[in-house]
Amino acid sequence: MKKFFWGMVIGIFLPPIGGYIFIISGGMPVAAKGVPLPMERFIAKLAIDRAMKDDITRRSPLSSDEMNLLAGAKIYVKHCDVCHGLSANQPTFISKGLFPRPPQFFEPNQGLTEDPIGEVFWSVKNGMRLTGMPGFDESLSETEIWQVSQFLLSADKLPPSAQQVLTSEKL
Repeated sequence: MKKFFWGMVIGIFLPPIGGYIFIISGGMPVAAKGVPLPMERFIAKLAIDRAMKDDITRRSPLSSDEMNLLAGAKIYVKHCDVCHGLSANQPTFISKGLFPRPPQFFEPNQGLTEDPIGEVFWSVKNGMRLTGMPGFDESLSETEIWQVSQFLLSADKLPPSAQQVLTSEKL
């Protein structure tokens, strides 16, 4: 019985003590250039999937017409391109310094064109903890969040008016 008791005590207290020693000894990567901890990506993806589960199937109340895509392009240029880039541009200094690096939506294989709109909406609205991605719930209206979400999903087939917003100089 004593062995069982001491086994339980060690099993309960050793992992937190080991984690604390790992952190105070400088083993925890906290710099933006640090590599992910083992299982960090898996745990983060699992947590994100569970948080989004109710919103993933949401449908946009707005149509994906030129007016909404143009409005979404303007919102994107004003709030998003500093991290996620513009078409035919190099990643910004800010995006190069973030960890994890934000996706560059106009580079090949980086867009959101295959993601459910509810997932994109959730990400824009709530942001992503520990990634630098802010939540825009208090900054943009729900309509604006839907517009920029639709814009991102249509990035590979934008009307000329929305494409022009991306190539215009920012003020």
